[in-house]
Amino acid sequence: MARNNEFDAKEIEAKVLDLSKSMERMKSQHADRDDVVVELNQSQLTRLELLARDLQPLFDQVPDENDQFEFALTKGETPRLWIDMTAHVRMGALPHQYELVKDTRMGRAILAATTDKERIGQVVTDYVADKILERERLIEGEWVAMSGYDFDDVMENGGSEPKIQIKRSAWRAFVWFWVGVIIGVGSLFLWAWYGQLPTFLQ
Repeated sequence: MARNNEFDAKEIEAKVLDLSKSMERMKSQHADRDDVVVELNQSQLTRLELLARDLQPLFDQVPDENDQFEFALTKGETPRLWIDMTAHVRMGALPHQYELVKDTRMGRAILAATTDKERIGQVVTDYVADKILERERLIEGEWVAMSGYDFDDVMENGGSEPKIQIKRSAWRAFVWFWVGVIIGVGSLFLWAWYGQLPTFLQ
């Protein structure tokens, strides 16, 4: 019986040693993977920093009053170079591949993907230019829509001219309606009393 207990203890000790070795081996593998992830993250961040430096003249040319862009570099788990609130540049799955990504209502869309830093810089420049022109077209459209608006009359009347005109038109229609009713009733009364309509109604 004592021999069996001794054998069981050695077997348990051997299993514990095997588990400890396995844990040490797994820790080492996890550490190696973490080093690779950290190194990859740092490599992606460095490439985006170089791209941001190349795009700095573009960022400087955007007027300060134009607040639709958010030029910023974030260092999260996935480094991103933000262009605006919905678009950013990130490094893709392929080595050294830049991706211009945009978040839309239908999901995330990749607008461009290339390993050429100059090419992605041109794509970002075109994107910014298109957004600026889109904003200008929107503002111009608002001015065209208001081209028939008489600002001088509005200013002279304290900004209430359109409302006054509407009120006057409604009041005139109301007055003419009752004038018509009075004329009609009076004509019927004359016809019933004299047996004939007034000359202007014949």
